[in-house]
Amino acid sequence: MSSIVNWGKDFLRSDALKKPSLFWRLKHGFIFNVLNRLIGISIPFVRRNRFQVVELRTSYLKGVISLHGNKNHIGTMYAGAMFLLAEVPGGIVSLFEYGSGYFPILKELTIRYLLPATSDLTIEVSLTQAELDAIRQTADEKGKSDFTLTLDLKDVNGMVVAQSVALY
Repeated sequence: MSSIVNWGKDFLRSDALKKPSLFWRLKHGFIFNVLNRLIGISIPFVRRNRFQVVELRTSYLKGVISLHGNKNHIGTMYAGAMFLLAEVPGGIVSLFEYGSGYFPILKELTIRYLLPATSDLTIEVSLTQAELDAIRQTADEKGKSDFTLTLDLKDVNGMVVAQSVALY
């Protein structure tokens, strides 16, 4: 697994992500398919809930979760699926930024449900290089590093339907 992580880190830091050709999109669509399969193998619950990484580059991840298969008794997205969407990206970003020697542990996650979610939802994680460096430095010095991700869960129209705060 660590060789895959190292390859992924090298890929994310390369100029390859700036090439918009059709061949490039097909090739990298395949790479995201492989990435999502690996995540699904590691955490089967993620696969069952149809979470997918749709964009990943240095310090950034965009994920999506499908409404299909995640509806509750009133036809909106199940709160647990929304929680999964808020929780999983922090671990994925950490894995690709820091490698397999660092293990983010979720300590607390609060979520505020603002509107009924009636479509697929997306989430975007973006960290600055300074934030990434501070997390790594503290983890290297103290053996762990607390960090917080405050994220918006958005519907297909870009409307924020929930907000989360995750402490790792």
